[in-house]
Amino acid sequence: MDTVISKRELNHQTAAVLSQVTATDDVVITERGQRRWRLSAIREDETPLGRLEREGRYTPPVVEPAPWPERPGGRPYTDAEVDALRDEMRGEH
Repeated sequence: MDTVISKRELNHQTAAVLSQVTATDDVVITERGQRRWRLSAIREDETPLGRLEREGRYTPPVVEPAPWPERPGGRPYTDAEVDALRDEMRGEH
C-alpha cells in the first residue's frame, strides 16, 4: 500500500520520506490535499506491464487462451460445391 505524505512533509523530512520508498511500496506526495506526485524505487528488472500491474492499472489474463482449431471453418466442401459457389459469386448461376 502506498504511503501518502504532504509536499511540506517531504520538504522538511526528505531523508525520512525517501527511506519509506521500497521495492514494493511507493510514496505519494500531495499538494493542498490533492495527489500530485509519486516516488518509486527504480526496479531495473521490471517490465512496463509489470509496472502497470504493480500500480493496479493492468490485470494479466487468468487462463491460457483456447488453442487454435486444427481445421478452421465448417465442414469440407466437395470440388463440385466449390465450383457451384464460385459460379454463384460470379453471377454465372
